[in-house]
Amino acid sequence: MEALTDFGKIILPAGAVLYAMFLTTRMFLNKEYEKRLIDIKIKNNDTVLPVRLQAYERICLFLERIAPKNLIVRLNIGEMTAGEFQQVLLHEIREEFGHNLSQQVYMSEESWNLVKNAMEEIIMLVNEASGELEQEAMSIDLARKVFEKVIEKQELGTDVALSFVKNEIQQVF
Repeated sequence: MEALTDFGKIILPAGAVLYAMFLTTRMFLNKEYEKRLIDIKIKNNDTVLPVRLQAYERICLFLERIAPKNLIVRLNIGEMTAGEFQQVLLHEIREEFGHNLSQQVYMSEESWNLVKNAMEEIIMLVNEASGELEQEAMSIDLARKVFEKVIEKQELGTDVALSFVKNEIQQVF
């Protein structure tokens, strides 16, 4: 019986020391893991952050370029029929969108959906305005009709999307 108590006197402190070493080692390894994870995130942030910012800038530029006030002024040369001007406008919107399609990778799903909806709204606006014109109408007539439609709307999708994207940039950066 005395041997058993002597054995217990040796095993219990040794077990306690072993358990304490296990906890200390585990805590140390967890801290090292967290440090490495933070280092990786910082390096990743240094690489991805400028690219994301550039993506947001490009999307803001896209939204500004397809806004009717900028799009029509930039593309209206005056000697086209309304049908030709409609095709020019639609082609330009789709080209701009095609150039910025890859930016969706760096944006939130909600932002990208607002950008797509804004583009589709502008396309619908141009098509509706064109549909209300007579066959022999000129590009200036289409421009006037598009601006009338813009005035009828309380808020354009491009303005909503641009505001949302700007707010998202401020939250991220």
